[in-house]
Amino acid sequence: MARTTVDEVKNILDDTSLEDAVITSYIDDANVFVTDSLTGKGLSTDMMTKIEKWITAHMISVTRERMAAKEGAGGAEITYTGKWGAGLSSSPYGQMAINLDSSNTLLALAEGKRTATSRAVVSFDDSPLL
Repeated sequence: MARTTVDEVKNILDDTSLEDAVITSYIDDANVFVTDSLTGKGLSTDMMTKIEKWITAHMISVTRERMAAKEGAGGAEITYTGKWGAGLSSSPYGQMAINLDSSNTLLALAEGKRTATSRAVVSFDDSPLL
């Protein structure tokens, strides 16, 4: 179940025109990300709620409502902030989420320091596994 709300996300986004149902979809995705990444890392529910809000805004700002770093007129030029593939560090919202995470898990993800675990189950007979 999501921790943050549409209104909380709208309060930090710059004048969003997205409908509530679209923002709710992003909230659901952010909730899964925050739950999977930060559960058991010593963060309070309140802090995970705040991080989820900022992660939602980050997801929106790097997909549907990219932030302009430079705009133009006559020559119709626009330059967006962030870089593709830069992860959470590519938006101010993602940077805030990293700063709020005292476990440094999001910082490690942003820096590409992901960990993976694999396990093998050894079977020495040919009987099918049930």
